Amino acid sequence: MTLPISQACENNKNFILEILTRHFKDTGKVLEIAGGTGQHAEFFAEHLPHLYWQSTDIPSNVENLNQRLALAKISNLPLALEFDVTQRSFDHDVVDYMFSANSLHIMPASAVTHFFRHIKSLLRINGLLCVYGPFKYDGEFTSPSNANFDIWLKGNNPLSGIRDFEAVNALASAAGLKLLEDNAMPANNQLLVWEKISE
Repeated sequence: MTLPISQACENNKNFILEILTRHFKDTGKVLEIAGGTGQHAEFFAEHLPHLYWQSTDIPSNVENLNQRLALAKISNLPLALEFDVTQRSFDHDVVDYMFSANSLHIMPASAVTHFFRHIKSLLRINGLLCVYGPFKYDGEFTSPSNANFDIWLKGNNPLSGIRDFEAVNALASAAGLKLLEDNAMPANNQLLVWEKISE
């Protein structure tokens, strides 16, 4: 069976793991939004065995995602669940950690608002959210390649595009989150870490 593969996941997973190891250090449950190919879920569940890693994705992608997760046969990595952040609610227990990679610039800007609305109800107090991907700062791209990537994204879907850090952080703040870290990552990406400090 040929599984879908993202070279970007292969390139960034070790760098992300280094930060997750530092923050997702206590035993707990992780809810991953937009699991994609499942490469991150498989890799992080294997290297962080103290975490129960529940991946999710939009219904149209869950079957592909679960091909990899089923083959992995990792005890702390169940099959992925269907979850579209634009849906009204998601019937799931409150979790200790949440993670999403390369998602906010793919989904429409309106869906980013829904993303944080769900986090407000799904993440426990003192829980952590880690988001990986490219961002703009003060309306400016961090590199020419990100500016070109934004043009490519909008060519595929005019509603997608690299998000402004300030706008995203404002949504996080409204959801009761406080920014802990903004980590510069390879390939002009960031890994943002928030803690939920209020309901």
